[in-house]
Amino acid sequence: MAKPPSMPSHAVRLATFAELEPYVRAFGAGHLNLLMIFGPPGVGKSRSATPFGIYLQAYEHRHKPIVLDDVDGLYADRLGIRLLKALGQTEQTKTLSWHTAAPTLARSGIPRQFTTTSRVALVGNDWKTLNADVAALEDRGHLLLFEPTPLEVHRQAARWFWGQEIFDFIANHLHLMMQHSLRTYCHASELKQAGLDWRQGVLSRCLTGVALAVAKLKANPAFASEDERVRAFVQSGAGCRASYFRHAQKLRPALRPPKIRLTQTSPSVDEVSPNNHLDHLRRRFGRLGNG
Repeated sequence: MAKPPSMPSHAVRLATFAELEPYVRAFGAGHLNLLMIFGPPGVGKSRSATPFGIYLQAYEHRHKPIVLDDVDGLYADRLGIRLLKALGQTEQTKTLSWHTAAPTLARSGIPRQFTTTSRVALVGNDWKTLNADVAALEDRGHLLLFEPTPLEVHRQAARWFWGQEIFDFIANHLHLMMQHSLRTYCHASELKQAGLDWRQGVLSRCLTGVALAVAKLKANPAFASEDERVRAFVQSGAGCRASYFRHAQKLRPALRPPKIRLTQTSPSVDEVSPNNHLDHLRRRFGRLGNG
């Protein structure tokens, strides 16, 4: 997978959760002042930050580590990038200030300027070096590009997911998923629990058009043979017999998917979230900046 052109060339590219984990643990242990993690949605990174929300909660939690989620548009905001630069200063003590009139500050007794020693982790789906201010923020921290393969995401899901039937079905279709998401497992489980077509839910995340129609027929347990599926395909008006087999051939995986036996048999309170690594930080330090 090619590195997105929006990411600076010095970003460290990580492809596995094992590579990401030491950075997250290092931040949690207090070794990294500013950690920036960006990558596709749904691979265990992530929530939502506003400049004023950051200021309020950075004051409330001053001198404690801060994890800011969904900062994708925050660095494009003048106030947002100013706050992030202040929080990301390499000095141990940083000074934050809010110059715009805000009645909330007066009502809450929060000063327009304060100092803090908080360390910061930024998490998002995209990053662009828009200007010199953004470049200055990049220079202050450790910028990571996390792009796990579908198989890597699948192996990570095996650590906490509990539905073997869903898990195996997704395994058989990993080769079709250009950008896999841990959320796929949870969404499929929700659909199955509700008595809805969870297989269609999974397939619709990676296929469209005729290919989706063929995949849905092949996944439908109501059909006892390939001939029955072909007849249903033709009768639906999706295409002819040759079209069915042409798309069916493309849907076959080049390699046999790995067989992984899950150890969980039901959702766990501690592991139900797919965002394992950063959720560990959230449980320890709280989720800030969502205001």
